[in-house]
Order: sequence, then structure tokens, then C-alpha cells
Amino acid sequence: MTRLLLGVTLERICKAVLLLCLLHFVIIMILYFDVYAQHLDFFSRFNARNASRSHPFSNSSRPNGTIPSYGPASAEAPSPSTKPSTNQSATEKPLQPCQETPPGLVGRLLIEFSSPMSMERVQRENPDVRQGGKYSPPDCLPRQKVAILIPFRHREHHLKYWLHYLHPILRRQKVAYGIYIINQFGEDTFNRAKLLNVGFMEALKDDEEYDCFIFSDVDLIPMDDRNLYRCYEQPRHFAVGMDKFGFRLPYAGYFGGVSGLSKSQFLKINGFPNEYWGWGGEDDDIFNRISLNGMKVSRPDIRIGRYRMIKHERDKHNEPNPQRFTKIQNTKMTMKRDGISSLQYRLVEISRQPMYTNITVEIGRPPPRLARG
Repeated sequence: MTRLLLGVTLERICKAVLLLCLLHFVIIMILYFDVYAQHLDFFSRFNARNASRSHPFSNSSRPNGTIPSYGPASAEAPSPSTKPSTNQSATEKPLQPCQETPPGLVGRLLIEFSSPMSMERVQRENPDVRQGGKYSPPDCLPRQKVAILIPFRHREHHLKYWLHYLHPILRRQKVAYGIYIINQFGEDTFNRAKLLNVGFMEALKDDEEYDCFIFSDVDLIPMDDRNLYRCYEQPRHFAVGMDKFGFRLPYAGYFGGVSGLSKSQFLKINGFPNEYWGWGGEDDDIFNRISLNGMKVSRPDIRIGRYRMIKHERDKHNEPNPQRFTKIQNTKMTMKRDGISSLQYRLVEISRQPMYTNITVEIGRPPPRLARG
């Protein structure tokens, strides 16, 4: 009798465990498809239905829900059975300003780095991007012209994924933009902030109409295309929640990863510091410059400002800067003399690739440290 009761009890426990496992599996699948469904053909078409009206042959199943162009200015392709009238007016309707909130945004994105990536694939996915990594929306007048600057050295693998995700995102955001890779020449200590100063100068030489500058690390991908890459009334910090920080802001004054300043805001703080050699400190110095010049940092909602980082080992010759904490404390004294006004570098090469413009520069090396004692 006891064995019978024990057997019945074990049978019930097994059934309960099985039901719990089944319930757990269903919940996981629901959460997965809640994100993945953003990329399904049906949802992409639904979110981009306004754009598809001007693209009758649009393919919403393309990577990241982008829409290919068909001819100059993305004009509608004429029907094979119709011919343009000779009496038709050659005057086109003037473009209207792009909407403040673009209609074709997807929202949360599924970001993964396991699929093989090549530059050829990126190029196939973005046929509307012009030589040098430039793009302007064909169906509306963009509100700003944005230069996206990436400090770089030996990160070709990361760059492919960055371009794969960011080009479609920026196109959906109706941004007029150019992408500039600021490549540090040689193997001396890396200097992120100085490279970004160089990028600011060289981008304006390339196109003086840039009025907004986005500064982005090459290993950070936004997880929501509602995180609009544009400039605001106050300097913008886009990377509010990175996965490596548990999708939380590590501290109130954090300004690292991805940020944006208008041309006037950048010049007001004398650009970025040039003397932060190695890893760390320059973003805190930039935050201090913003505060000391009477501005405040703006951020998107934490649910929108999420980023996924491509995991990697720390770069060689980018070791932590032991002087960074002392320098951060002296921002008020140094920011007038150290910045865009004191920038010196040697331009090595400019190469316009299909998906970006590469600017290779020699920026020198850190000064020798004074011996103690």
C-alpha cells in the first residue's frame, strides 16, 4: 500500500514538473517572438506602409526592414503598359521636411553577431548609400546633416557588423549622413578623443554643411531605431544602457560610448581633450566641459537607449591611462587650451569606400612621463 501511494505521488510530481517545463518553454518562445516578430515581413510592411506607397515594388523582407530604391530620387517605376505624356509638366513637387518622428521605424531590434558578415553583403543590403558612406532621404528634406565619426584601429571585424546594422537604421530615421572612420596610423598609444577632434575637422573639410556630429565606438549597436541619431538643444548621450552594464547607466556623469553634439555645442566646449592617451577618462572630461559651459546632457528613455556591445579583448596599446583621474579633476583649467584650438595631426590618407570614408591620420605619441624622486 505504501509503495502504491509512493508511486502515485511520484507520478504526480513528474507531471507537475513536466507542466512547469512546458509553461517555461511557452513563456520563453513568447518573449523571443515578441522581439523577433519586429523583423517579420508582415510587421515590417505594416510599420513602413507609408514608405511603400512611394515604392510599389518595395521589399520589406530585406535586412533590417529597409526599402530599396529604383532609380534617381527613388521615383516610382512607371508601369510597362504606360508611357509618360509629352505634355506632362517637368516641374516636380517640392519635397516637404522630414517628419519629426519618421513613420517607418521598427522599434526594438534583434541584434546578434553570430552570422557571418562581409563588406560585400553590407553593400548589397544598402544600394542607396553613395560612395564614401553618404546618404540623404529621397522623399523628404532632412532636418539636419549628420557626420558620424568612429575612432578606429584594427577593428575591421566590428566595422562590418556596425555598418550592417547602422546603415538601415539611419535610413529609416530619415537622416542625411556621412560615415567617417578615423583610423589612427601606427602602433603608438591610442587616443580616442583626439581622433574624434580630427574627424570633426576633416568632415567639415569634406562637407561644410554638417551641423550635427555623432561620436560612436565601433563595437556598440543600438537595439532600438527610435533612438534617433540627431542633435538636440542640449548635448546628447545616446548609449544610456549597455548590455555590459546590465542595461543601466553606470553613473550619472557617464558620457561614453555614443554621444552627439551640434557644431555650435562642440565649438563652445573647445572640442574634446587631446591629452588622454590610452583607455578611459576622456568621456568624463567631455561631460565636465559640457557642465562648465552651462549645458546639460540629454538622454533618451532607458528602454530606448539600449546598446549591445560586440565582445572583444582590450586593444593592444590602449591600456588604462594612469593619469586620467588627475586630468579629470583639472578640466576647468585645461579645457581652454587643450581641444580643437590646439589640435595638431598629419593627414596620411583619405579613402572613399562604398560604405564609409576612411581617414588615416598620424596624431603623435604621449609625452614621456616624468620620473619620480
